[in-house]
Amino acid sequence: MLLYLLQRVLLLVATLAFASLVVFGVLEILPGDAAQVMLGASATPQAVAALAHKLGLDQPFATRYFAWLAGIARGDFGLSYAYDSPIGALISDRLAVSAPLALIAMALTAVIALSAGLFAAQRRGKRGDFAVMAASQIGLAVPNFWFAILLVLVFAVKLRLAPSGGFPGWSAGFAPAFGALILPAISLGLVQAAILTRVTRSALLDVLGEDFIRTARAKGLSRRAVLWRHALPNALTPILTIMGLQFANLIAGAIIVENVFVLPGVGQLIFQAIANRDILVVEDCVMLLAAIVIIVNFIVDVACAAIDPRLRRRAA
Repeated sequence: MLLYLLQRVLLLVATLAFASLVVFGVLEILPGDAAQVMLGASATPQAVAALAHKLGLDQPFATRYFAWLAGIARGDFGLSYAYDSPIGALISDRLAVSAPLALIAMALTAVIALSAGLFAAQRRGKRGDFAVMAASQIGLAVPNFWFAILLVLVFAVKLRLAPSGGFPGWSAGFAPAFGALILPAISLGLVQAAILTRVTRSALLDVLGEDFIRTARAKGLSRRAVLWRHALPNALTPILTIMGLQFANLIAGAIIVENVFVLPGVGQLIFQAIANRDILVVEDCVMLLAAIVIIVNFIVDVACAAIDPRLRRRAA
């Protein structure tokens, strides 16, 4: 396990380094001068030169790249051109919305998908199985922003059970803040639950066909005991892998839903930074999201190896 963990840590560091190089290099391939892009076509050459000097864009690529990495290591993400405030503070404020939203959506996804997947696997080829697969197919076909609009119309406009948008902040209390995240979390979680339901069902059906399952049944264990004690633990590897990818996607891919519900999250920050041509904010946010994806996948790999020793032996 120690050798496997060391290999994964080295791969994690190499992947993060490569991702940072790619993200930072985007500024180099932008058409024209990055300072000119930020200020717009109407900016004077003096203003462009002043901004380029302020941001260090007049320095060599390697100098700026390693200075950027050193700043990130210290927790200094630089200064936002549009907001004239530290980018780290902007991102941390927005993560206070996006991270809980992703956690709530992931919890809903796991509960719905595992329950539906277990239900369908137990009733393979029966009406319950067809109903679950039909519902998951609808979830795959319908985009999450459509679910978001539908939820607003039903629960906010018609029934008035939840706010239609906005975020009061955690300082307003847990209940109001949590209530503002419920509808966005449902709209995000339903689509992801449809994917995870199919993965759970397929993984369970693969395991239920193994010899050790038939042996357990021959020993007199009930269908429920076989499913929970033997089938589900052995089917967790693909399920956890997909859940890890989905959690990263929930944080990185919530831009549209956050804008539908007017939530001040990371997605809305990226959208606003692109509109304001605040390239440094976009760069730091993209690097943060890339790091989240990479780190979550690292955690999932380690968790899967802890569950399934065969993965550790293959790596060795």
